[in-house]
Amino acid sequence: MILTYFGHSAFQIEAGGATLLFDPFITGNKHTSGVVRAEDLHPDLIFLTHAHGDHWGDTMDIAQRSGALVVGNFEVTNYVQAQGHAHVYPLNTGGTGHFDFGRATMTYARHSSSFPDGTYGGNPNGYLLHAEGRCIYNTGDTSAFAEMAWIGEDHQVDCMLMPVGDRFTMGSRGSIRAAAMVGARQNIPLHYDTFAPIETDIGAWAAAMGRAGLPAHILAPGECLTLAAA
Repeated sequence: MILTYFGHSAFQIEAGGATLLFDPFITGNKHTSGVVRAEDLHPDLIFLTHAHGDHWGDTMDIAQRSGALVVGNFEVTNYVQAQGHAHVYPLNTGGTGHFDFGRATMTYARHSSSFPDGTYGGNPNGYLLHAEGRCIYNTGDTSAFAEMAWIGEDHQVDCMLMPVGDRFTMGSRGSIRAAAMVGARQNIPLHYDTFAPIETDIGAWAAAMGRAGLPAHILAPGECLTLAAA
């Protein structure tokens, strides 16, 4: 399983013979400059956590060009279909989708969700991804919430991806609380330093994680992380 980070909350996972793309905000994302272009990406599946522009991004361009299956909540997949892409897989909070590469369970996220044109985007979500004997938890845009402890009890999470930029999501303190509840073997920060309101001292975050006894792994845009199959 190979995870490639593109900056902000966009990343790609290659697992089980499939390429999965999450929240493909590529065009207009300052982190992707010189790293990747939307036209370079050819995923088999696109997973959307919610409808905000900095997550929705290049979804339609990539989906229509690649023929990717778009996975999201009911409102998101309805919107995708209305835009002319019929290949969708709707889920909702707590539901699990079964795919050739493995399975994905849609989780709760504490945030909001609307498309750039103002259309309601349903409830925001995260995903628990199981593939190749590994578990990755992408929290989506959220603050910490108590039910994360259940995720830690019910799943051995190998890698947790979570926002740390504050202002619109949890910041350092909230992300440390979330990481402690989930107990992942590795924690990767997302959703920071893209815009002025979410600029953060990511080194200070990593140091605070260390003081709390929690593993932290900062990925630079374009950097890959390999998780060996269990």
